[in-house]
Amino acid sequence: MTFNNFRRHLSDLYYGWRMIGLVSALRVLGGGLHQYGFTVFFLPVTRDLGLTRAATALAFSLARAEGSLTAPIVGYLLDRYGPKPLMLAAAFFAGIGYILFAFVDSYATFLIVYLGVISLAFHAGFVHAPTVVANSWFIKLRARAMTVVSSAVPVGGALITPLLAVAVQYLGWRWAAFLAGALFLVLGLPLCLGVKRSPESIGMQPDGEPLRAPGSNEQVSTKQEAETTAREAFRSPIFWNLICSMTCRSVAFTTVTTHFIPMMVWKGLSQTEASVLLAIFAIVNLPIHFLLGWIGDFVNKPKLVTICLLLGVVAVLPMGWSDSVWVLWFFACLYSVLDASIPVFWASVGDFFGRKSFGAIRGNMNLFYTWGAILGPYAAGAVYDRTESYALVFSTITVALIISAALTSLLIKPWAKIGAPAHTPVH
Repeated sequence: MTFNNFRRHLSDLYYGWRMIGLVSALRVLGGGLHQYGFTVFFLPVTRDLGLTRAATALAFSLARAEGSLTAPIVGYLLDRYGPKPLMLAAAFFAGIGYILFAFVDSYATFLIVYLGVISLAFHAGFVHAPTVVANSWFIKLRARAMTVVSSAVPVGGALITPLLAVAVQYLGWRWAAFLAGALFLVLGLPLCLGVKRSPESIGMQPDGEPLRAPGSNEQVSTKQEAETTAREAFRSPIFWNLICSMTCRSVAFTTVTTHFIPMMVWKGLSQTEASVLLAIFAIVNLPIHFLLGWIGDFVNKPKLVTICLLLGVVAVLPMGWSDSVWVLWFFACLYSVLDASIPVFWASVGDFFGRKSFGAIRGNMNLFYTWGAILGPYAAGAVYDRTESYALVFSTITVALIISAALTSLLIKPWAKIGAPAHTPVH
């Protein structure tokens, strides 16, 4: 294909995929340097500042609490002003925050920088806003669009996090943090500038469907879906089921991602070997993301998510009785289905409640389910400090995943009644 042909094909591409490309690139950066990347700092920061693992994990938990408490406001701002302002703020504060993080010399300054600067807008700009972009620009291909956005995080984990680990090992964690901050500013801010709010904001339709001519009776093929308000969603049993299920999933998944390297070191790996396994976890995550996203647009989404949660249980069980390297690889590869199925979960939320108030609905959900991500990592750190073992942690993760799977299975029939996407509001 010649360069001119490539440019022509690119110009013919639905503009929504360009938006997905921009926010995904930003997620690659955030995933590699922060969401996967911060676990690389866990042990050196703990040793350098003389902290317990529970104290270090508490910083992660408090950051998620901060994100949870501000989530309803973030959701309102996303629906009111669009994603670009929050994405710009997130990239700016993450950049400045990591540069300041390189100079912390006490637990107090660590908390001030991590909570007051790095995490201040990170979830709003790097997590919530990209998902709102995908939900706004797509209906029929919603699961695939959300999958591309979500898969950007493990791409960052696979490409950037190993380089960050090398920087920590050879330059020290402080220089690595400084470089991470510089990358957020130099690369993150320009990416945010090209983001458009919605297809309607530039005279287009979701999924690239043609606009209806004025006065025309011709029907476009864009599917119509429910446009449930945040207040209506709040009164829905489905809304609360989704929250409870996501809370249990958050306990399981966030505990592992926060303690991944410490867990693997406990199992007998060196920190470098554990970092390699973390990269494998991210690499395997990527094709599973795309596979589930493609499947998710054709099947019952809650049923698919339920199967993935049960596969997570299968991944965790051997960790309770074996230290074999093969068991660790099995765990790292299969456990990635939990993260890979998250965009299918959020696509089902979009199917149930629509596009108009998605930001507010997601923010209200986040206010509740994030407490699983807050308490799980902190409790795991406290358990390890007391027992010097993660055995009880893995047992708790297993129970949490079973509960999440049971709750999600209750949504299979409600989703089947509305199809994809919904045609009437869900109450």
